[in-house]
Amino acid sequence: MATHTTEHWWERDSAAGAILAVSAVISFIVVNGPAAATFDAFLHTLLVDINFGGATLHLDILHVINDGLMALFFLYVGLELKRETVEGPLRNPRTAVLPIAAAIGGMAAPALVYLLVVQGADPAYARGWAIPAATDIAFALGVLSLVSKHAPPGLRLFLLALAIVDDLGAIVVIAVFYSTNIVGWALGGTAVTFSAMLVLNRTGVRHLGYYLTLATILWCFTVLSGVHATIAGVLTAMTIPMRDSTGRSPLLVLEHGLRPFVVLAILPAFAVANAGAPLGGMSLADFSHPVLLATGLGLFLGKVIGVAGVVLLAASVMHRVLPAPPLAMIGAGFIAGIGFTMSLFIGALAFGATDASGPMRIGVIAGSIASAVIGLLLIRLSRLGAKGDPDLAEQELLAERQGLLNPRR
Repeated sequence: MATHTTEHWWERDSAAGAILAVSAVISFIVVNGPAAATFDAFLHTLLVDINFGGATLHLDILHVINDGLMALFFLYVGLELKRETVEGPLRNPRTAVLPIAAAIGGMAAPALVYLLVVQGADPAYARGWAIPAATDIAFALGVLSLVSKHAPPGLRLFLLALAIVDDLGAIVVIAVFYSTNIVGWALGGTAVTFSAMLVLNRTGVRHLGYYLTLATILWCFTVLSGVHATIAGVLTAMTIPMRDSTGRSPLLVLEHGLRPFVVLAILPAFAVANAGAPLGGMSLADFSHPVLLATGLGLFLGKVIGVAGVVLLAASVMHRVLPAPPLAMIGAGFIAGIGFTMSLFIGALAFGATDASGPMRIGVIAGSIASAVIGLLLIRLSRLGAKGDPDLAEQELLAERQGLLNPRR
């Protein structure tokens, strides 16, 4: 199989995290500067406003970013998920059980921490329970790359597999809990279009053009149906063929083709539009807002409790080799607490432009930064050269050869 050689700076694991960090800083500067009102008006510039058949298509620039561009991001995530389950470590139950267990624990524990913190406050705040349950793949791998030579072989792939399963859980949560005003005929159109794409796959059609054309129709039906538009990206990924008769991978072609667009355009645009929170009117009391504390603590404490706690327990009960020594696993649990893109996305769905929006954003950023710092420190302090699961180490080396992970430095 042909390998993919890293030639561009933006293909490094650290690049996406750095770009996201810069974009978040820009967002905070803009929303707290003299151009804040102009920027807000720009984001809410109406582009399309159509009502027919009980369905509404209302698109301003912010919706184009959050519903359109992010659908492509979820397509990219979905392609990663399919690759991991078809040809990656998640295809093997032996190597998949710990990342899957970690992802489940890493979603449940942060949600519980969040709900415990907001208990007794405004009941509407409970709607954000899923915000700290998500891990940002790009940011987490970017942060881990800063200490990659100290990370045991296999730990990066474990974190990648965990984050992908975590994102699958987030996708299910978005579809079930954050879809509103379902329109039957449009939902039926979504089902028919998706079925047609599956038929193409089953009948051996491998040309990406057919799938991407139907994906555009699928997105339109999904937007109109009331199911969140990003789900169209995931459904499309499920239909993209893994291999053709010659062994070539249409899925990898599309994944590599999307990566520069995701890293250089989609994620920065999302961060600039969504990360900033106005600080001018905030008092010290506002920094104890229940949503801010719940989000920050959910990411910082909930993730490490859920991820590291479940993995250490599961490995002990099932007599399995840990992906890394215990201290490094705890560090990985903290790094999984970098929510950022996915957490901000779910937070926007949960709270929109309400009074909880600003505290939510600050909580996501504070919790993610604290998680990254502690995670890096613990992995750096773990024993250099320590061994973990040899199967994951082998799979990580294969991922490096395919250009899916950068070589260790």
